Amino acid sequence: MHPLHVAVVQGSTRDGRLGPVVANWLLSHAAARPDMTVDLIDLAETPLPAVFPQLGQAPAAAEDRSLLAAVSPRLAAADAFVVVTPEYNHSYPASLKNAIDWHNEEWHAKPVGFVAYGGFSAGLRAVEHLRGVFAELHAVTIREAVGLQGVWGQFDQEGKATDPAADAAAKAMLDQLAWWGEALRDARAKKPYAA
Repeated sequence: MHPLHVAVVQGSTRDGRLGPVVANWLLSHAAARPDMTVDLIDLAETPLPAVFPQLGQAPAAAEDRSLLAAVSPRLAAADAFVVVTPEYNHSYPASLKNAIDWHNEEWHAKPVGFVAYGGFSAGLRAVEHLRGVFAELHAVTIREAVGLQGVWGQFDQEGKATDPAADAAAKAMLDQLAWWGEALRDARAKKPYAA
């Protein structure tokens, strides 16, 4: 069995963001697993157009097509996803919604795990909003999610979690993602998914 190819989507594009620290921490967990390979898609480094073409049409501008070419094939190649998101105003960032909405079939019949972070709610309100969005895109969200409460004190200078419970939560989420990823990959190989 070949390893699952997991795309980790880092959703924050805000200046001074903590997202890269959180994403790199998660990447270290996934990269240590023999059953996974990972690809970090940082939406600050791979910005997508903000203006959509008419429904069903390709973007007219070459620049827009180029921006999409830096992300779309990577999402299509993934067997599974982990979305790393902060919570902004009881939800997730606009940059993440934009990236989700530019794509459709790339998400179909694939599992999505979440690592959320924030203040009191640990970013979990963002996750609950994302579950409904991904259901509409025929993706399967897994139950286990990582929520990092008071995230500013959750990592040391080397980017390691200061609370062992965070590492345990990452393992539980990745274990479920691996199960669903393998099951859905096998199902798609046996019978292509039709939305």
